[in-house]
Amino acid sequence: MSETTQESPASVRRSGWGAFHASLPLRPGDGVVLLLAALMLLVPAVGVPHEYILQDTLKSMMVALGTLGAAWLLLWQHRQRNEAMQWHGLLWLPLLLMVYSLGSMAWAHTYLAAVEAVRWFVFALLLWVGLNTLSLERLPLLATGIHWGAVLASLWVALQFWFDFRLFPQAAIPASTFVNRNFFAEFVVSTLPFSVLLAAQARGTEQVALRVFTTAFNLLAVLMTGTRSALVAALLLLLVLPVILFLYRDCFEFPGWRRFQKLLAVLILLGTVFGLGSIETRNPALLAERLGDTGPERSLMRLRSLGQWSEYTSGSASFRLAMWQATGRLMADHPLIGVGAGAWEVAIPPYQTQGTQLETDYYAHNEILQLLAEYGLVGWVFLLALAGYLLRAAWVTWRLGRRDPGGQEAPWRAMTLAALLAFLLVSNAGFPWRLASTGALFALCLAILGVSDLRLAQGQRHSWTPSLPWRPRLVQVMLVLLTTCMALTVWISLQAAACESRLVGALKLAIGINQSGDPMNPRHEVRKAEILRLVREGIAINPHYRKITPMVADELVRWGDWRNARWIWESVVASRPQVAALLANVSMAYAQTGELDKARAYYERARAIQPQAPVVRSLEVLLLARSGQEVQAAQLSRTYLQLAQVELDLVNNAYLLGLRTRDWDLAIEALQQRGRRWPKLAVDSWYKLGQLYARPELHDEARAQQAFQLALDATPVPFREQVRQAIPQPYQSKLR
Repeated sequence: MSETTQESPASVRRSGWGAFHASLPLRPGDGVVLLLAALMLLVPAVGVPHEYILQDTLKSMMVALGTLGAAWLLLWQHRQRNEAMQWHGLLWLPLLLMVYSLGSMAWAHTYLAAVEAVRWFVFALLLWVGLNTLSLERLPLLATGIHWGAVLASLWVALQFWFDFRLFPQAAIPASTFVNRNFFAEFVVSTLPFSVLLAAQARGTEQVALRVFTTAFNLLAVLMTGTRSALVAALLLLLVLPVILFLYRDCFEFPGWRRFQKLLAVLILLGTVFGLGSIETRNPALLAERLGDTGPERSLMRLRSLGQWSEYTSGSASFRLAMWQATGRLMADHPLIGVGAGAWEVAIPPYQTQGTQLETDYYAHNEILQLLAEYGLVGWVFLLALAGYLLRAAWVTWRLGRRDPGGQEAPWRAMTLAALLAFLLVSNAGFPWRLASTGALFALCLAILGVSDLRLAQGQRHSWTPSLPWRPRLVQVMLVLLTTCMALTVWISLQAAACESRLVGALKLAIGINQSGDPMNPRHEVRKAEILRLVREGIAINPHYRKITPMVADELVRWGDWRNARWIWESVVASRPQVAALLANVSMAYAQTGELDKARAYYERARAIQPQAPVVRSLEVLLLARSGQEVQAAQLSRTYLQLAQVELDLVNNAYLLGLRTRDWDLAIEALQQRGRRWPKLAVDSWYKLGQLYARPELHDEARAQQAFQLALDATPVPFREQVRQAIPQPYQSKLR
């Protein structure tokens, strides 16, 4: 048997909490757990201080290399071993998904399925490493790494919230090193049970003060984000954790604290959450959101929003509901084998609400639904088996605590189940399984429960402890394979970094040219050539990169480079062939270069997916006009302008069609909508409308004067005189 099973369930009492410190340099496996603890500390705490590599790309590299390194070290320490290593039935679950992912590479999206296979392989390997190293005496070391990783990540959030700290690029502030505050909050709220466990086991006044403060600080950081799923999970933990502490109070140190220490702990807890929590944010982006100036205020306002009906009709919750409904339709069409591992984002566009032209997001924001949509029956097997196991684990923990109230097994199991409870709750509103930090935490929580099962089943035969062949020669082969995997991981990581840095670099250069105010100036030619070089190299490394690549093409179009924008869009369409907006963009590019047959082919593909998408309707009008059917195009434009969703291109084309066909009512309607719907174009729209009313064909001086006045009113003060001078002289004298 492995050394992790050589202790009875009740053999480690309070004295065992400090025993691991003395045993660190002595026993195989201690170094592995130390590596795992360091991994869980560094992954959430470390980020990229620039945008040339995405934050989760770095974190994924660290988790993959750390897991492979821990497995290699474990095997090296047991290279002369003849007895089988630990095994648990839980391992079959990620392996099942890995095998399905490998199989779906043959019939679904090959690249995305391969990514999923790698993800589940790393998950299973981390679970296996935990099963063979996480003895009771080592668990405090792992929990310490998890806790301090959350503390350091929370420190970045506090600095971003209070002082607008900008070391790490942010998409949704405050996000620590996670880019998005939701990702951070989902991770930290899932670590709170381990933080509470360490705090309850503190010895001495200094340790009590430090652990209670850092635990409360982590909770305050979650409040600062205002992430509603994490806040609901935190409220649930506030009910569950006190019950666990009460039930297993004989296992902890806090009942033996002196009265002064107990009072100090309460004061630190309240002082941190409400004292430090009263410090107002100085972050202008957070102030502009008007969701409260302090962490507690922000969290309270965000929780209250869950009771507002508008949140489910036009707020962020409505977008998630739309994604879940679309996922339900996708599941109904593929109930047995799913659409393939990782292929949700490829298959979802036809199932989205009519009129949706872009994916609402690249993930369903519900891990349960996305798993079922992608894996079909295999997903159901995974979820039902996992749910059944966790329910059984909770029952075993309850009975164990009543039978052996002083043992350490039950409190660790209970706290781990609480962490999984929070994790699975936030999994219903996000995608934490796919993020490096939370995915690693998920695997380690299952490992803690699994190795506890093995200790409790010592000397018994169960389905989760099969007898597997094990020889030193097999270990040598596995070491070679792991070394190969680590080399491959390093190469893939370097390729991923090179791809992202090139694509982001190209995008930044393109944005800079457009922001210069004169993108057609010849002085930009060298930079434009550099953009094309970078984007070609990035696409050559990874032609399946969906998030950044098309944004480069969008910027090229702003200075009229349709030909280069086209091949960039086409590279993305080759990987994501059902996104209506991308298909329409390619069609538009072909129309701009006069290749109408190819433009119509892409238009038909877009219309087959989303016939009511505004971009598809705009494209229909453009193709009619380019085919010489301007009257029909004008009539169709008038119909589409009456709809709620209207593309800017449609409005612009309607205006031009109105001028060419002398359909003044159509031109007027287009300019009026342009001025109302796009405030940044209001000055130009009202000025052109005044010119239109001033034409000899209309000669409506009153309306022309009114339109020119609107143009002047919409102009920022520094530019008003310039606009005034551009208005025809007869109307200038009457301007206010």
